[in-house]
Amino acid sequence: MVKNKIANQSTSLSEAIVHGIQEKKGNEIVRLDLRNIHSSVADFFVVCHADSSTQVKAIADSVEKEVFNSTGQNPFRKEGLQNAEWVLLDYLDVVVHVFKTDKREFYRIEDLWGDAELESYKSA
Repeated sequence: MVKNKIANQSTSLSEAIVHGIQEKKGNEIVRLDLRNIHSSVADFFVVCHADSSTQVKAIADSVEKEVFNSTGQNPFRKEGLQNAEWVLLDYLDVVVHVFKTDKREFYRIEDLWGDAELESYKSA
């Protein structure tokens, strides 16, 4: 029962994150379900990209606002806001990666977690 509650919390959290990304028109939004991968560091990764550093920051801000409004949570850790080429928001069970387009192509993070179940979302 407790495990299902935690799983539902991370799923709800990831959905709030996706909504925050959609609000700022993030590109190629995907949610990687890592729950069935033994060595995973989180339940989900949510990944998207934007064409400019300004949009990367706007998406990260929107995610933070959306998550706080729906769950009351702030990220445990934030990285990359100064350069805004790859911003990471760590909510422990869900990790958000907001890339600038060329950095996403370079790092290809989805390929690193090829065993994960992948769900794609449209921008709003």
